[in-house]
Amino acid sequence: MRVLVAVDQPRGAAIAHELAPEGVEVVAVVAADALALAGEDAAYGSDARTTAAALGQVEAVILQADRRTLTAAAVGLCDRHGVRILALCAHDADRPLVDAYGLSSAQSLSDPGWRIAETLTLAELTRAAPATPAAPADPGASGEEPTPRVIAVWGPAGSPGRSTVAVELALELARGGRRVALVDADTHAPALALALGLADEGPGFAAACRHAGRGELTVAELERISAPLGRSSVRVLTGINRPSRWPELSHSRVTAALEACRTWAEVTVVDVAASLERDEEIVSDLDGPRRNAATLAALEVADRIVAVAAADPVGIARFLRGYTELRATVGSTPVAVLANRLRPGSLGIDARGQVRRTLDRFAGIRDVWFVPYDARSADAALLSARPIAEVAPRSPFAAAIRRFVGETLAPPHPGASRRGERARRAASAESGRPPRPDRRPAQGRDGRAGRRGRVAASEAR
Repeated sequence: MRVLVAVDQPRGAAIAHELAPEGVEVVAVVAADALALAGEDAAYGSDARTTAAALGQVEAVILQADRRTLTAAAVGLCDRHGVRILALCAHDADRPLVDAYGLSSAQSLSDPGWRIAETLTLAELTRAAPATPAAPADPGASGEEPTPRVIAVWGPAGSPGRSTVAVELALELARGGRRVALVDADTHAPALALALGLADEGPGFAAACRHAGRGELTVAELERISAPLGRSSVRVLTGINRPSRWPELSHSRVTAALEACRTWAEVTVVDVAASLERDEEIVSDLDGPRRNAATLAALEVADRIVAVAAADPVGIARFLRGYTELRATVGSTPVAVLANRLRPGSLGIDARGQVRRTLDRFAGIRDVWFVPYDARSADAALLSARPIAEVAPRSPFAAAIRRFVGETLAPPHPGASRRGERARRAASAESGRPPRPDRRPAQGRDGRAGRRGRVAASEAR
């Protein structure tokens, strides 16, 4: 293991001396503020030359962390070189600063060398290829289909609501303790950072693709460059902040990054762009980047596709035109169709039947899930930059997404499914009365009690 020690003397030389017996090679020892100055192009002299040369050779930087040395410029410089940071804090007051930059661990500046070397290994701060994911359990043993590991949310042009659906799917899949990653791979109009109130200047998915292209994307790095979604177990990899940066998301990089996400999260939800056209025939450089490579790569990697259609005449027409191309791209990958923003105003009284019969006649799609138009909840979510399920948990939109996830993507979590029964038993124990059974009728996909979850086209009114 090769490291750069950015600690002021005499402690810097002492750490280098203590790390030698632990099998850690110290390439150089520089001043604590050398990285911050180099990141701002303000370094000069021997420290500047030494720092620039060492960053191309080392796997980690041992940094004396305080407000003077741990800056955005220093972290960005290490990120560009694919180098991890192990922070050493001289005072406890500096630890919140380390947490603010998302560094996975922090040690005391006075810790011995053996403890620093142990932290370098245990915290996965060294370069490594993504670990091979564990083999999934046999679905036949439990009688249930396994939860798909990568879910791509696609929709045709015209803003059918795929980003909103992707956010709500991720939040719903995270219920019960699942660890979920939400990825913005839209190279035409990325919107997750803006919709969720996250900084769009962070590293995000573009940084993950760069590291994956070099074979250096680890779980620790994904944890560092992602952002939490409120208090949920969802981690967000924001998209590019300018559409002109689309060449950074090449096919090979996106594929490698999403495969690494399989080892990081139980489920990865990917928001992709609408366009599926391949431009190999209209360009002369066959080895050059492709405009829609990120979308095509995400769809090819995905275990399940959620295709979102706007439930109005124009939206359904656009969806039918793009669905054929989607099927040609994903092959046999299962596709679940979600009709979003359902309302009778644009389709007449029997809006569900109109959509169902049209999709069945022109595309052979018999299974359709419907999400009602809920403008009030959507506006409240945009105003507060939070998901709809958090702002209005009882909204019809959130309830429809919850039914869709339970019926198509993941069965209810075992712990969550018994939560109501435990609450009833606790209440009955306090009152001394036997528990009352839950007599609420089952809810079908269309929200009507006692109806089947799937309604065939012949049952439509």
